[in-house]
Amino acid sequence: MKMANEVELRTLQQDVQRLLGRCMLRLQQYERLIKALVVAHKLSGPMNTFEQARSVQIDRTALKTLGTLVGQLLGSYFVAGEIDPNEETETNSPENINWFAMQMKLGLPAAEFARVESELKELVRLRNNLVHHFIDQHDISSTGGCRSAQETLISAYTLIDQHFGQLRQWAEAMMQARQAMFDALQSEEVIEFVVNGISPNGKVNWDGSGIVRALREAFDALVVDEWASVTEAGRWVTKRYPEELPAKYECVSWRQVVHQAHIFELRYFEMDGKRTACYREKECPAKSH
Repeated sequence: MKMANEVELRTLQQDVQRLLGRCMLRLQQYERLIKALVVAHKLSGPMNTFEQARSVQIDRTALKTLGTLVGQLLGSYFVAGEIDPNEETETNSPENINWFAMQMKLGLPAAEFARVESELKELVRLRNNLVHHFIDQHDISSTGGCRSAQETLISAYTLIDQHFGQLRQWAEAMMQARQAMFDALQSEEVIEFVVNGISPNGKVNWDGSGIVRALREAFDALVVDEWASVTEAGRWVTKRYPEELPAKYECVSWRQVVHQAHIFELRYFEMDGKRTACYREKECPAKSH
């Protein structure tokens, strides 16, 4: 009889372990998906190193707890009330860089937001309870304790699975919206604006334009006594960035580009008996003395 009881107890203990493992696996799946949402719903960074910035964000998110992730989404992705379509995305973009910033939000009525907030926090408490306190709450050295643990774990898995299903729906909706946005960004007009600073109406954001970036590189390569030849810089850029030519920006010469950009200083020097146009970037007011 004693041996039969021991066999029953071991069988129950193994089933408790199986049910607990099932809950842990589902929770890990949930955490992986919510981390993807945290990264995907809000992205920003310089266009030329955007993927690198995204990788850094993924690495940072990987270290965060479920409670922290839920806290990030509440009020950032899940928001109470209607969303203002004219609201600007917060960004700390530096000057002289074409910067990309995007944030998606899911506006919920106040009552619905309160429900979502409560349920997400409930899931965090359930997860913490299973990880940190389950063994203290259930005496799995007894058949009665094992049976109680089984019931708790079956209910816990049902709740976790429901949350996972809801999260997957949110994730699918977000990915569809994100894909639609990126499809729109592939248009030639948008690419010209983002990469080269040329808006559809022809106006140029010179400070973040491709040709100005190229001229900055040319200056660093050719500078002599704090100045660089405009003609030599033009040749340097044409060789390395043949797509960045004055005509693309509705200019007839490299000197006109330097003049139009308003961020370069243009001066003429006598060089080898010839009057030569040279340029350098204007000194920022904060650096002037």
